[in-house]
Amino acid sequence: MSLLNVIIILAMVLTFAVMVMGIASMGRGGSWDRELSERFMFFRIGLQGLVILLLIGALYYAKQ
Repeated sequence: MSLLNVIIILAMVLTFAVMVMGIASMGRGGSWDRELSERFMFFRIGLQGLVILLLIGALYYAKQ
C-alpha cells in the first residue's frame, strides 16, 4: 500500500470522525451545540474537499 493510499484512508477516517462529533454535538444541544457544531461541520467540509483532491491526485498519479 502506497503512502498516498494511507493518507487518503486517514483523511477519510478523520472526515468520518469529525462528522460523528458534529452529529453528537447537535444531539447534545445547548451551549455545546451553539459553540461547536458549526465548527465541526465546516471542518468536515474542508476534510471532504481534501479527500477529493487527494483522490484526483491519486488517479492522475496512477495514469502516469
